[in-house]
Amino acid sequence: MDDRTGRRIVPETSRRADRLPGSRYGTRPTMKDVAARAGVGLKTVSRVVNGEPGVTPDTERRVQEAIDALGFRRNDSARVLRKGRTASIGLVLEDLADPFYGPLSRAVEEVARAHGALLINGSSAEDPDREQELALALCARRVDGLVVIPAGDDHRYLEPEIRAGVATVFVDRPAGKIDADVVLSDNYGGARDGVAHLIAHGHRRIGFIGDMPRIHTAAERLRGYRSAMEDAGIPVEDAWNSLGVTDPERVRRAAEEMLSGPSPVTAIFAGNNRVTVTVIRVLAEHTRPVALVGFDDIELADLLTPGLTVVAQDSALLGRTAAERLFRQLDGTLLAPERIELPTRLITRGSGELPPAD
Repeated sequence: MDDRTGRRIVPETSRRADRLPGSRYGTRPTMKDVAARAGVGLKTVSRVVNGEPGVTPDTERRVQEAIDALGFRRNDSARVLRKGRTASIGLVLEDLADPFYGPLSRAVEEVARAHGALLINGSSAEDPDREQELALALCARRVDGLVVIPAGDDHRYLEPEIRAGVATVFVDRPAGKIDADVVLSDNYGGARDGVAHLIAHGHRRIGFIGDMPRIHTAAERLRGYRSAMEDAGIPVEDAWNSLGVTDPERVRRAAEEMLSGPSPVTAIFAGNNRVTVTVIRVLAEHTRPVALVGFDDIELADLLTPGLTVVAQDSALLGRTAAERLFRQLDGTLLAPERIELPTRLITRGSGELPPAD
């Protein structure tokens, strides 16, 4: 049948003649299909697919041509059954959209690739139930190991998986109620150094805006803030501390409250990158100069006026260290779980060096 342009029209039923009844997709070619097209035995195809010796160059060429023509891909499920490994690991993140986790995820993926493994990741959205659902779903798909940034504080649900051989490393925050490997930044020491830096530049009224207090990193950074203030003999007023969700509206309200009143703060320590961005916007609308130090570096921090002083942690190193630890578990070279704490770095660019305005 032809249309008015002279093109041949193939009925839809003819196009689907080689597909499964009732399915809009075709069936995958098998090694039997490759063997039939190449005119060789099934074992020969298996040897070519798996890179095994014992096949002549001419036969290997014919098999490869058949593979290319049919679009055949090796079924790794059968290999998993034979070897007991899927060559895949899972990564449970807090928020895939958070810039902090980009380098971390990339580092885990690079280590996995170096070990011939595939990385599967997902986001818990800071929800403990979603974290558990995602982690167990990855285990159900037989990943060899898990790298988890925990949202919850009870990880006993993973004990059966760990006993079954799933290597597990926690990163950025420790596991709750189980003994497991964890890779952390020095959140306490980094925050203490950042606040001490503000104190050294003459500040006494210093505000702290952080994440939810149940989160390990937020609690440790608050502890570092309080420690620096105590070491300097500075009493902390309740109005100078605000912990909670990091959405811009809540952070903006907290910053504006600290900056107003009869005794406003002269400096702010921002507890993470999301808090820092909102505080920068608030300070841009503020007439009085206020010093700022943020925990976590952010993109374009050096192009602000003044440049942003930060306590930087190496998220890529966190991810790489955790992934390397995971594969050492899988290789059987590790026994007792360990807590690894990586140092932070104070980067001075100007905002943390502003003197008090009064």
